[in-house]
Order: sequence, then structure tokens, then C-alpha cells
Amino acid sequence: MPDLMTWLEVGGPVAVAGGGAAAWAKSRHPAAYWSTVGLPVSVARLVTSYGAVMDSCGLTVPPSRLRALATWATTRREVRPVPPRRGLIRPTSTGLRLRLRLAPGQEPADVVASAERLRHAWGVHAVYVAGVKPGVVELRLVGFDVLDRVRMPRGVESGLLRVPVALREDATAFVRDYRAIPHQLTLGATLSGKSMYLRNLVAGLARQPVALAGIDCKRGVELAPFAPRLSALATEPAEAAELLPALVKEMEDRYDLIKARQGIAPNTPDEEITSDLWGLPEDERPVPIVLVVDEVAELFLTASKKDEERRDAMVTQLIRLAQLGRAAGIYLEVCGQRFGAELGKGATMLRAQLSGRICHRVNDEASAKMALGDIAPEAVEAACSIAPERPGLAVAGDTSGGWSRIRTPYLSLTDAAAVCQDTAHLAPDVPALDPFRPHIPPAPVEHPAPLVTPRPVTD
Repeated sequence: MPDLMTWLEVGGPVAVAGGGAAAWAKSRHPAAYWSTVGLPVSVARLVTSYGAVMDSCGLTVPPSRLRALATWATTRREVRPVPPRRGLIRPTSTGLRLRLRLAPGQEPADVVASAERLRHAWGVHAVYVAGVKPGVVELRLVGFDVLDRVRMPRGVESGLLRVPVALREDATAFVRDYRAIPHQLTLGATLSGKSMYLRNLVAGLARQPVALAGIDCKRGVELAPFAPRLSALATEPAEAAELLPALVKEMEDRYDLIKARQGIAPNTPDEEITSDLWGLPEDERPVPIVLVVDEVAELFLTASKKDEERRDAMVTQLIRLAQLGRAAGIYLEVCGQRFGAELGKGATMLRAQLSGRICHRVNDEASAKMALGDIAPEAVEAACSIAPERPGLAVAGDTSGGWSRIRTPYLSLTDAAAVCQDTAHLAPDVPALDPFRPHIPPAPVEHPAPLVTPRPVTD
């Protein structure tokens, strides 16, 4: 009895302290908790309960006749239903990955429908299913909410016009690839994280040999800090009305260059004949241009008849760039708080050309429907449920119908501006944009203090 009391007196506080430390680590340092506690526990659950969980989820099939006869002949017992064959379990810093070879008669949709059941059975935060090849799917088990504290994964493949800008809810990087999705619409209310997304995007593009042009009708407060790296900047609708025709003219000149390349001698190899900018030889290829339009609604607003004519001209030029710019190496990144058909003529037509869609927290359901309703109706509800306490959280979709939740990592305006300042020498020379290059005031020169304090000369 004394020994039992001693164990209770010593072990009780130790157990309470250990439980409290584990709970604190799980809430404050989920990645460390997962690596030390969550990962071994989840692996043990998965290995010991795999067959029973697959059976309860309806992911088993009756055994083949040959297998049933062989088992009965050797062991005299009935063969249980066969689950999908499980591959090796690969631990990661955020969860687990394993591949399943589906049993005959199964399809990936069967596993997708049971993802929520698998999540509860194995005690993980989420389960995602991705097809690898016919008959094989990959399960991605995420151990904790990776969007709570965003940490971009290492070794993300990047390249020209490929920028990792956010983290997906399945712990993979969301990469903005302009070669795959040339134009994109990004919506978000005030303090929703839209500006943070824009900072990460501009900072990533600033390190690449790409010409950056901006239209910021908020007097340049969003894009002016990036001026050292910008090849063109318009800070009001009147300036945008001059910049957009210059971009359209540059696009037409590039098409003339492509057509001249097509009209070459018959003995030219086939691989040198092209229909877009990327087929040109590298020494003849103009640099790609990314046009960032912030607060696009300002371009649609009018106060007089003269403003309406200017608005119609700018919207027409934006639509032309969206329709024809990809082959000429001109890409659009259109951002705003509100985007709907009530903006005026051309709004819906412009939206139809923007294949990529990102919707942060918005003030009304109509904006979410305008962004995602035509490509993924089920994503509208997810966009409308974003809480104000989680800035940077958004729903990303494209015209293929797929969508996912993403969150942008924090990047201060000072750090983003410093990146643009350090990469100012990478800004390419585009003669058509020279009249619109923002003026950068010279940095003040600090004179060193004299080593000897001067004294006035006295008679």
C-alpha cells in the first residue's frame, strides 16, 4: 500500500505535467507534436485496423473463386472480403502518404466518398485522394491544420512564370503557373489577404526575367512600393487609358514578329515554325509581360459621358489582351474587391477569359458566385464560409472544375519592397513601356560625420 501511494504521489503530477505539455505542444507547435506523437500513433492505427476499416467503409470485394477454393482446401476456413492492396507508408513532415491498388470493380470515386470515414478512423486532420494511374490511387493523410500557420514546403519546383504563392490544404504548394493558366481573377474584401497574395506574387516574379506592369487606381498605394522593379505603372484611370493601348500595340507587334517567322523558307525545319511567342528562337523572343490590375472596378466606374467613352475603350483593350495576349507572352492578373455584371458592359466577357479564379473572403455571395459559380458551384459555399479571423485564406479554382482551399504565407510590405529594390537590375528593357516607367527618386546620400570637430578661426 505505501508503494502504491508513493507511485500515485510521484506519478500523478508527472502524468498531469506530461499531458499538459503534450496539449500545449499540439496547439502551439503542431508540426513538432505530429512528428513525435501523432505520427507513430496514426501509423499504428492504420496498420492494425486497415482491413477492418476498409471493410466498414465498403471498400472490400468478395475474393476470387480460385483464392476461396485454395484457402478452403488448405485452412478449412472461409475467406474474408479482400481490401485494396496497400503500399508502403511514407511519413512526411505534415502527414502520411500511401498508395492503394484498387480491387477489381472499384474506382477512385469509391475511395473519395469514404475519405471522411477514413479521417475519423485513423485520427488525422484530413484525407485526400489523388489518382496516380488506372487502378492506383494515393492517399494523402494530413496530421494537423497546415493552414493555421503557413509554412511553405521545401524543394517546390519553380521556373520561368511559375511562382509558389500559397499552401494548399493538403500540404502541397499552390503554384501560379502563367504558362498553364495565362490569366486570373483574384477577389477579396478589405483585410481578406488579397494584398498579401499580391505581394508574394510580385516578389516571386521580381526574381525572374519578366517585365512587370501595373495598374493601381488607388493612387499607387498597393503597387508603388514595387516601383523599382516595374516596367510600367498607372496610378489613375487616365494613365491606364494610355498604358492599355500601348500594351495592345506591343501585342500586335509581337504577332507581326510571329507571322514573319512563319513566312520563312520551305527548307526551314518544322520545329522552327511557331504559332506563339515560345516557339521563337531565344535570341529573337521578346520578354513576357505580366500586367497586374488592382481594383479593377475603378476602371469601370464613370461620372460623365466622356468617362463612359474612356471606360468602354479600356474594357475593350483588356478583353483583347485577355483573348489574344497569351500567344504574345502577355498575361493578366486582375484583382478587385467586387466583380459583377453590374459593373457594366464587358465585365462578364472579361471574366470569361480569366481561367484562374481565387476568391478570398468577400462581402456578398454574389461576388463569390461571380468568381467561382461558373466553374465550381460547390466552391461558392466554401468561399462564403471564410472567417475574418483567418486573413489570407482563399478558395482557388480553374475552368477544369477543380478547387481547393489555400492560404498565403505572411510577407511584410517592407520585405516585398526590398526584394523589388534588390532585383531592379532584372527589369527588362521594353521600349513600348518606357514612357510609363515609374519615377524612382534617388536615394539620399548620407555624408559621414567629420573626424575632427571644426573650430571657428578667431583673430
